[in-house]
Order: sequence, then structure tokens, then C-alpha cells
Amino acid sequence: MKVQTKYLGEAEIESSNIIKFAAGVPGFNEEKEFILMDIPGNDGFQILQSIKSANTAFIVTNPHQIYPDYTFDLDENTQNMLQIKSEKEVVVFTILTIKDPFQESTLNLKAPIIINPVSRLGKQYIINADHYPTRAKVSPKHSRQMEGE
Repeated sequence: MKVQTKYLGEAEIESSNIIKFAAGVPGFNEEKEFILMDIPGNDGFQILQSIKSANTAFIVTNPHQIYPDYTFDLDENTQNMLQIKSEKEVVVFTILTIKDPFQESTLNLKAPIIINPVSRLGKQYIINADHYPTRAKVSPKHSRQMEGE
């Protein structure tokens, strides 16, 4: 099927790759189906693109590439909702806010995107602790500690 995308124009996608967000994404509750798209020439970031609205797209990354010690526990309700049966069925992304210069860009470590690649279900999960900020620097070497932002 063909979809219009925010960053890549019209794209051909496989309907079997659609990720369903039962509750939508906070702030975009009507957006319930997304596709994860690669950015040509960029292995570190991807696009989480709405199937319904071309203008609803998020640049995402695996937070462990930038913050290797990033960990949290998923509650049982979320595990059930996403049909997670093992750790192998958990893929974690964080949404980036891109700024100029890029080193000023931030990651939302407080509310990661959790995807079960087997069930093709996803959810933005709000971590119920204060030690992860919503605006963690993309370049942690040049930033303060993760805590306290």
C-alpha cells in the first residue's frame, strides 16, 4: 500500500509492517497505526510515521546507543497489552526533538516508545520515576547527568 510521509514523500509499505497503538500516542490519540521507516544513509535514527496523517511523524532512536545504562521495568499491564512474553519481544525507542545545532537536540527518556515486533503492537510508556528527563541531551558527553533536568 502507498502512504504519504512527512520526510520521505510517497512510500510503498507492507501492511504487515504496520504497528498498532491501541490508545494512540499521547497528544495524537487519533493516530493508531504507524510504520517504522529507515532514513536513507542514517543507521542511527528512524521515522515512526503515521499511516493516517503524513504530517504526524517522529524521529526515533534506540536510546541504548546514546545512554547504554538506560533501563526500566515495564508494568504487567503494559506487558499484557503488548502481548509481551519475553525480553526478545521488546524494542525500545525514544523520540527526538531535533534542534540546530544537532548537538542541542534532545531525547525523551521519560516516555519511551515500546514495540513488540512479533505482535506489531506499540505504546508510548510513561516511566513512573523522576530519574529520567524528557529532554536528555543527544550528546551526553557535553551535558549534565541525566538526573535533574
